[in-house]
Amino acid sequence: MELANGTEVEDRACSASSLTSFDLTFVVGDPPRAGCFAAFRASSGEDGEVLSGELAALGDQVTIEIALPAGRSVRRRRVPAALVPIGTALPLLLDLDDSLVTTSTARVWAAVMTAGVGLVARGRLHPALSPEGFDAWRVGPLEPGDRGLLAELANAMPPLGHAIVLNAAKPPLKVHSPAFLVAAAWDALADTLPRTAAAPRISGSALFAASEPVQAAELQAWLAEAATGLEGGGASFALRVELGHPHLEEAKGVLQVSSIADPSLVVDAVEFFAMPAMLLSRFGPDCERDLLLALRRGARAWEPIGTLLGQQVPDSLPLDDDLLADLIVDGASALESAGVAVFWPSELLAGGLGLRVVMTPAPAAVAEGGFDLGSLVDFHYELTVGGEALSPEEIDLLAEAKRGLVRVRGRFVAVDAALVAKARERRSRRMTTAAALGAVLGGKLEVDGELVDVVAGGAIAETAERLRAISAGAMPALAPPRGLAAELRPYQLRGLAWLDAMTDLGLGGCLADDMGLGKTVQVIALHLQRLEADQASASKAGDPRPGSSAPTLVVCPTSLLGNWERELRKFAPSVPVRRFHGGERHLDDLATGEVVLTTYGLLRRERAALSEVGFAMVVADEAQHVKNPLSETAKALRSVHAPARIALTGTPVENRLTELWSILDWTTPGLLGPLETFRRTTAVAVERNRDKEATERLGSAVRPFLLRRKKTDPSIAPDLPERTVTDVAVPLTTEQVSLYEAEVREALHTIETKSGIERQGLVLRLLTVLKQICNHPAHYLHQAGPLPGRSGKLAALEELLDVIVAAGDSVLVFSQFVGMCSLIETHLASLHIPALFLHGGVPARKREEMVAKFQAGVVPVFLLSLKAGGVGLNLTQATHVIHYDRWWNPAVEDQASDRAHRIGQRRAVQIHRLVCEGTLEDRIAELLERKRELADSVVGQGEAWIGDLDDSELAALVRLGMAGSGS
Repeated sequence: MELANGTEVEDRACSASSLTSFDLTFVVGDPPRAGCFAAFRASSGEDGEVLSGELAALGDQVTIEIALPAGRSVRRRRVPAALVPIGTALPLLLDLDDSLVTTSTARVWAAVMTAGVGLVARGRLHPALSPEGFDAWRVGPLEPGDRGLLAELANAMPPLGHAIVLNAAKPPLKVHSPAFLVAAAWDALADTLPRTAAAPRISGSALFAASEPVQAAELQAWLAEAATGLEGGGASFALRVELGHPHLEEAKGVLQVSSIADPSLVVDAVEFFAMPAMLLSRFGPDCERDLLLALRRGARAWEPIGTLLGQQVPDSLPLDDDLLADLIVDGASALESAGVAVFWPSELLAGGLGLRVVMTPAPAAVAEGGFDLGSLVDFHYELTVGGEALSPEEIDLLAEAKRGLVRVRGRFVAVDAALVAKARERRSRRMTTAAALGAVLGGKLEVDGELVDVVAGGAIAETAERLRAISAGAMPALAPPRGLAAELRPYQLRGLAWLDAMTDLGLGGCLADDMGLGKTVQVIALHLQRLEADQASASKAGDPRPGSSAPTLVVCPTSLLGNWERELRKFAPSVPVRRFHGGERHLDDLATGEVVLTTYGLLRRERAALSEVGFAMVVADEAQHVKNPLSETAKALRSVHAPARIALTGTPVENRLTELWSILDWTTPGLLGPLETFRRTTAVAVERNRDKEATERLGSAVRPFLLRRKKTDPSIAPDLPERTVTDVAVPLTTEQVSLYEAEVREALHTIETKSGIERQGLVLRLLTVLKQICNHPAHYLHQAGPLPGRSGKLAALEELLDVIVAAGDSVLVFSQFVGMCSLIETHLASLHIPALFLHGGVPARKREEMVAKFQAGVVPVFLLSLKAGGVGLNLTQATHVIHYDRWWNPAVEDQASDRAHRIGQRRAVQIHRLVCEGTLEDRIAELLERKRELADSVVGQGEAWIGDLDDSELAALVRLGMAGSGS
């Protein structure tokens, strides 16, 4: 860029610390965007070479003269300086850090720039001409508060902050006032920020868009008119609409004038011209000229106001019905864009003509077993004024009116022929009860491509109110069911009450608690609660809730089958449990209240058999598996009908809102309408357009059907966060079964012939290789791959990480084997999941860098070998800990888990231990749980105690308890 004196300034990169360590003053340019900051040091004794180098890094170095106030005169001094373009200085001053070395002038100029950006963001800028005739943007108009801020900044400016760069050829010296420089800097911002590559250019002109100076002297007259009233005081003008009573012919628009300097001073134009000179001066020195110019601009925008120009004293404009209607529809916005405001009477602001949809549900919408989602609902249009419904006779009156404005129920309303025509259709349409309920909860319904307000009565209104109350927590408290062998936490009891209330209505819902908050035990409690309610109903000789004694189906990933079976047997020992999985699966002779467990893969293959059972409830665990509504898995799940449908997931929305639609369209079919309609009216508006109204509407519609609790919620995670430990039971793949059985068979035969230290060594070797087989066949066989599809543990780890990473959480993954960590690292890289890997070979400095990177949240997964990372680290960024394999020493595992669960941790920590079903891992985990109070003494020396078992005990411990295969 080029300053007025011809000095060229090149944009350069510099740091905030280097710029703010200098004194700054502003150098005015023409056009304003050519202005820049001069950075200098006025103090003496500087190292000339060092200073020269620092200035060169900021910008072009020049020798300038600064003028400093000295009493009533000024003192000149020549100092080296660098000219820093405003575009370079702006981001550095806006990001000023208190920790940086800053001068008092830099701090004040940083405040000036911050205030200036705020003015531009509020649209306080207007086109103008520079003194040399160039196109320019300037700040204005300034409100009283803005002018007060300018004065405060000027008063805070140190003398060096408004020193000037002097041109020796143009004496005498004159120091600019601080207020002048602050205003000039704001003008420079206003003239710089709008000029981007995206700035529109009219008819190819560079005026007011290009960064280079453009002559615009031919626009002087137009710009002078446009700037009227923008500087200092002046007046503003408005048309005040008055409605005569009772005849419309008496309506008129009265011209009124307001003082910008004193906004409380408002008079009608007819009084304005009769005011004494002392009061008239409060409206600016050229108030009469300003009024005429405002009327000319207004007439170009809305022609009828030009009538006032023909009056000797501009007073009022008669408004007949058509003119008033035109002013309401188009004229007001046109006048306001020309700088003439329009003020309306309260009669017109009280509420205009509106259209809404009214639902009239059939009496059978609420059936005995709950809300009937499939029943049909009639709806029709209703015309309103101020929220009050109009009668058919009043609608006919509007349709037959010959005027554009009609008085209805004491209010004037502009007649919208399209709205009236829709209301006169008086024909009913139909939709499902589920869609009607969603529309009532959201408050809007799309009809004929338009979103319309919705009201309802009867069963739908009652159900909507009940759902809102349930969502707000207004539910009857439930005691834990008698058959539950667990103590529910307060939030879990609330979850049980919510699940019971939703399924009692026949609506279903999605329990979206964070991982580790006990979704499984809440569903088990619900199953028992429904059974007990059924039994109580039957004992009173009434009809039980239909189907509530029928079996419950749980669909989950293969890696969670063992978990569900264990949790059910542990927390509901009286409930029969069946795995519909494996080669001998069947659904014969299902017992009352039995729970059937199956996988998503088998659901796809066995949908016909499962759909014939008639389940009382279907539970979809890790429901993100059906987030694609067009997938075969989602279609299979929809084919299994049940009165109650519960989805469990910690991530109801991972990427797109259609995933939420898919889950809720299964739990509560039809709630959010057809998929394509949802995409068009909601998903696009929320995801792409960030439409707040659409977001609020969606939230209101889905909130009752989605119970979302996070482990960081104050009611769940106290100041000392909870630590939850979960054993994740995983199946062996066919390859793992073959390797495991072969190794056990050969090792036991050899061990029987050995004794003493040699025997103990063989036992410990067997433990190691069996662990490796459970981890992954590639680990045992010392292979680099392939990795997918060969290990139940690796599949379970991938499932866990999918949920954890999608939720934005961080996780520690421990293994006692460095080789296994390497395989996991390779696998995660193939899945594009960032991970760090800490082992004993990592140098101390690199170790510290990795910890800092993880704690900063840069990488979500931290792989650690148990020996290298089990102690001495503070890793509180993690809210999950996964023990890929067991050390079988509780103290060692606890120390590793405490890397995350320690002082400084503010969130609940979830600890997951992967255990292969039917293996020695499974049996040792059971042993440790049964004898937890003796764990330290029994296994205090790691795994050496296993070597002391006799042959029969060892065989019972390591033999495969069930033939498992992956599915």
